[in-house]
Amino acid sequence: MNQQEIQNLRQDYSASTLSENSTKGDPIKQFEQWFNEALEAKLHEPNAMTLSTATVTGKPSARIVLLKGFHAGGFIFFTNYLSRKGKEIAKNPQGALTFFWGGLERQVRIEGTIEKVSKEESEKYFHSRPKGSQVGAIVSPQSQEIESRDALEQKWNQLEAEYADKEVPKPSYWGGYILNPQLVEFWQGRPSRMHDRILYKKTDKKTWKKVRLAP
Repeated sequence: MNQQEIQNLRQDYSASTLSENSTKGDPIKQFEQWFNEALEAKLHEPNAMTLSTATVTGKPSARIVLLKGFHAGGFIFFTNYLSRKGKEIAKNPQGALTFFWGGLERQVRIEGTIEKVSKEESEKYFHSRPKGSQVGAIVSPQSQEIESRDALEQKWNQLEAEYADKEVPKPSYWGGYILNPQLVEFWQGRPSRMHDRILYKKTDKKTWKKVRLAP
C-alpha cells in the first residue's frame, strides 16, 4: 500500500449519536452502560484498553492491557510492578486509558492518577487466574531483556512441575493498580467527521461537570 492509498483510508460513522441529555450525570455509570453494550455486541475483548504512562521527564509510552474491574473509585488492571509501566507509575502516577470499540464507532478516554490496590485484592485476583498464568507471572521478568525464548519456556516448564500439586505464591512484585479518574471523555463517531464528544471533568471528590467538545 502506498502513501496515497493510506491517506484515502476513510470510514464515515453513522451508527449512533451522543448528547448532553442522553448521557448520565456520572461518567462511571455512563461507562458501565457503554461497556455493557460492547459486551452485548460481542466485540472482541471489549475490556482491552491502551494504558499510557510517562517518565518524570514526560517521555510517554503506551501498551494494551486488560480492564479487570471498575467502580466509583476507578478502573483496575494488574501487572508486574517491575515492568516499564510499573517503574514509570512509581515515579509519575499520572496516566491515561483509552478504549476503542470500533464495532460501535465509540471511544472512551480516561485521565487520572494511578495507585496500587490492596495486597489482599491482588492476592484474590492472582489466585483466580489460570494456574499457567500464575506460573507465568513468576517466570517472566517483564520488560527486561532475556537470553532466549527457550530459556523462558524451560523455566516455565520447571515451575509448572514444581507447583503441579500446590498453590502458586503471588510474587511480591506483581499486583493491581487502580486509575482514579479526573477526566472522562465519551466519543461517538458521526458523519463528515462531525463527531459527538462529551467530557466529564471532576470538580471535587464527588462532583462532575459535563461539557461538549468540538470534534
